[in-house]
Amino acid sequence: MKRSMENYQGHPVEVISVNTVVVGSGAAGFNAADTLFQSGQKDVVLVTEHIKAGTSRNTGSDKQTYYKLSLSGDTADSVQDLAEVLFQGQCVDGDLALCEAAASAECFFKLVQLGVPFPRNKYGEYVGYKTDHDPSKRATSVGPYTSRVMTECLEKSVAKKEIPVLDKLQVIRILTQEDRVVGLLCLNLAEPDDPAKRYVAFHCKNVIYATGGPAGIYGDSAYPKGHYGATGIAFRAGVKGKNLTEWQYGLASIKPRWNVSGTYMQVLPKFVSTDQDGEDPREFLLDFFDSDHEMLSKVFLKGYQWPFDVRKIQDGSSIIDLLVYVETILKGRRVFLDFRENPRNKSNKRDGSIDYEALQEEVREYLMQAGACFGTPIERLMHMNQPAVDFYRERGVDLEKEMLEIALCAQHNNGGLSIDHWWQTNVEGFFAVGEVSASHGVYRPGGSALNAGQVGSMRAARFIAANRQGEPLEMEAFLSATRKLVFEEMELAAKTKSESLDNLDEWWDRATKRMSRTGAAIRNEPLIREALQETKAELLNFSKEVHYHKENRLKKLYRLHDVLLSQYVYMSAMVDYMKDGGQSRGSALYSTDYGILPDKKLPEQFRFLLEDGSFADRIQEVVLKDGNVECSWRPVRPIPTRDDFFENVWRGYRENGNVEI
Repeated sequence: MKRSMENYQGHPVEVISVNTVVVGSGAAGFNAADTLFQSGQKDVVLVTEHIKAGTSRNTGSDKQTYYKLSLSGDTADSVQDLAEVLFQGQCVDGDLALCEAAASAECFFKLVQLGVPFPRNKYGEYVGYKTDHDPSKRATSVGPYTSRVMTECLEKSVAKKEIPVLDKLQVIRILTQEDRVVGLLCLNLAEPDDPAKRYVAFHCKNVIYATGGPAGIYGDSAYPKGHYGATGIAFRAGVKGKNLTEWQYGLASIKPRWNVSGTYMQVLPKFVSTDQDGEDPREFLLDFFDSDHEMLSKVFLKGYQWPFDVRKIQDGSSIIDLLVYVETILKGRRVFLDFRENPRNKSNKRDGSIDYEALQEEVREYLMQAGACFGTPIERLMHMNQPAVDFYRERGVDLEKEMLEIALCAQHNNGGLSIDHWWQTNVEGFFAVGEVSASHGVYRPGGSALNAGQVGSMRAARFIAANRQGEPLEMEAFLSATRKLVFEEMELAAKTKSESLDNLDEWWDRATKRMSRTGAAIRNEPLIREALQETKAELLNFSKEVHYHKENRLKKLYRLHDVLLSQYVYMSAMVDYMKDGGQSRGSALYSTDYGILPDKKLPEQFRFLLEDGSFADRIQEVVLKDGNVECSWRPVRPIPTRDDFFENVWRGYRENGNVEI
């Protein structure tokens, strides 16, 4: 890594020259840097906005899952079996599924060696359990903070290797020349007031982009505070998007942001809605369900079936998500979980107890085996999962004394930036790993995202070490290629600077609330088209109408622009999907005038048709060109047919490690 001060027509900018820049300090980013070093590419630097922020370090659930090849018991498993399960998620490229299956054990054992305490029995088997969309008990966990522990162990490994980590740098522009990456432009968050130190440019041959999903586009979000993503600037650089319509949404608390899955639902809390001032409390689920046992059984199953799934609306637990959406989005009320008292029952039992014998058999047996057929929800929660109570108490919410506000929130993007089987995008030298990359499809086994992040970052690093060593573009050519791009960002800051006006928060709130209302779990074509036009107009008028006052607000200015770019591309993909005849699937309900209304008590906008499978083997890709989004469709790449003859594989491995296109 080399540092120099370069002159951009009178503007001094620090330029750091290095072979590879890793962007992001989550589990995927740290693993990329660590693997690069292990593979012999030591000219690497990791760049991050805030080393303690991000989803990997700050998110989880009551039992956060890591999905891998089975490593215990007598249940047969193989790389091919796992690849086929991933491939069956619909709209999944088979080569990516095969890579994630083939390297899952290697990546898992690396984490074990680094100190992640995945549980094993006394014989050394890493036992597992079933998660959603998983037939083979492949899931494991270290508790609520699996991804945090992974991140911390990987960070220690990077620190031991003395790999440079540059904190407080926000990437605001990807610098390209003729469809290849040549560098990055960053805002120096530590020095925003000093024009001479405000920007830092990276002059590099490769970028491994590990920025996470575009969490900032939604107002109702389960992503942790401090995680926003940076997908918009990748689109701006010409990187293709893939499967952008496919997200996961689920019920989560708002403060703090945390999935209320698993035990939080299995203890049968009371659902309460109020007006915006917290007045007029009402148990709104009672208005919908005909019996106590039906309502409570659906609430319990919401713990198992946490992500919203259109297939589970009729006769399933996803009806709970819709009823919360009605209260919060359509009625403008607030929704809370109340663990202090049992839900009010229609049978008017005077003691407020629950008739456990009347519950569905699955629910009744679970609670009986857990010894939890007693008391109030908080008493059951403390009995079954005390850490779940402690989590909120440590963050200022005492579930014994107060209600917990929730909403239907964005939780994970199954789509993202389009990649090949080395996780390289269509822009040469630009690799996308972790959630920002699109290796998943419509459905995925719970916990598979953590495995995908480790596999993808390992493969990108190994490809760079084998094929993309050496110096970046010659410095004068780099400055010539990037001068206009850097000036555009400087000009944006200059044009939007105001002596007194700052409307960033107003624009941010309007944009993110609009996306949650129109482009989240419930999607209506006319409303999305209207929102899309509003977003496009805001981008066109951005430099004229958006203003910031103090220099420390520059970071939000650039982030807002990235959010609007992401929203514009994502909503364009949704409109194209509907125009092409796409119907409801995964975590998205697309309203139709002629579909099925799951229940006559629901509003007409919940009328829908399930996608009939005709899109299951087709992938939508999008690219932003000259301010317009171009959409195209292609068949999924099948699971490759491999040459497994040992001598052939061995020869290729001796020659180049089998690291080739």
